[in-house]
Amino acid sequence: MVLFFPIQQELDCISASGDILGKIKFDGSKGEHIFCIDNESISLAESEKTNISEKIASLDSGNNSIPMQDDD
Repeated sequence: MVLFFPIQQELDCISASGDILGKIKFDGSKGEHIFCIDNESISLAESEKTNISEKIASLDSGNNSIPMQDDD
């Protein structure tokens, strides 16, 4: 299981044990969301990879969005 927590215009991807795995960001040059691993020494489980891939697909399709921060 991976939890997704919005920070600014990104989503932190957090493992079930509370470790930050990385961030999902929007790559404007490609027009798609990408996963940026937080620490190269972290090895993702297959279920975590699947959860992250499903979330990216959902974001790219428009079914979900990343909440924008209101600085006002």
